[in-house]
Amino acid sequence: MPRFDCGSMKAMNNKINLGDITIHQKNWGGNGPHILLLHGLASNLRIWDLVAPILVQMGYSVTAIDQRGHGLSSKPSQGYDFDTTSKDVIRIINHLPLANPIVVGHSWGGNVAVHIGAHFSDHVRGICLIDGGLIEISRLPNNTLKKSLKSMAPPEFKGWKRKDMINRLQARDWGERDACSKKVNLDDIVLSNFHTGRNGDIVPHFHRSNHLKIISAFWDHKPTELFSSIAVPTLIMPADRKDPETSVRTTTRDEILGLAESLIPKSETIWLSESIHDVPLQRPLLIAEILSRKIENGFFAHQ
Repeated sequence: MPRFDCGSMKAMNNKINLGDITIHQKNWGGNGPHILLLHGLASNLRIWDLVAPILVQMGYSVTAIDQRGHGLSSKPSQGYDFDTTSKDVIRIINHLPLANPIVVGHSWGGNVAVHIGAHFSDHVRGICLIDGGLIEISRLPNNTLKKSLKSMAPPEFKGWKRKDMINRLQARDWGERDACSKKVNLDDIVLSNFHTGRNGDIVPHFHRSNHLKIISAFWDHKPTELFSSIAVPTLIMPADRKDPETSVRTTTRDEILGLAESLIPKSETIWLSESIHDVPLQRPLLIAEILSRKIENGFFAHQ
């Protein structure tokens, strides 16, 4: 594999005023097909800082956004349902404008991409789901919204210091990182999810109250009922963690994956071997290589 500039490529940051909200975007430039990157829940666009420069050097035009409430975008108290967040993305596509981009979503962003593929397919060339898009928490056995609001809630973070978070991150198991990932301080990217006060206290950019609203939206969101309506090619890239024990969540995900493969008119699944959930930071070369290969071999070609 050729050598790539990993993470140090300059990009343009600016905010796009959509009237009711402003959306922070990062554009790495580039030529060729447009790729729009969506982060996951309580994350921000910097999770793509390693993948995006590689894609640009491979010949693509790459943009990432902070979704509503996240990162440096507006933080309204409403609009965290999947229809509104999807329409935010479509408004960005129209505003920039991006010509039929491939929308790549990680985790919750994958579910947003599924919603776009089912309801706004005329705006995109295809969708790619990075360990996401298959999240349907109401399908978990014996689960309830009340249980989900408790189990999926973020920490309070009250009294947390930046140095405490750094200590936690240094103890984190990132799995087998590729050569590009190893060149970058991942702590800096993860800490971009927080504002640091003068006394070292950290506060999440994504408010806890809005986080709980997305959990409620997840409860109502049923990708299995949307799969058959997805009218664009769909590349599914689940992380293969090689868990020693099969969990209920893993079993449910595999069941939903089977439905996706049988119901989405055009789909392909490529497992990301030995990968953690935050695979865009762990194995950016793998993600970029697979996505580029599928673009070049015509998988995302217009039908």
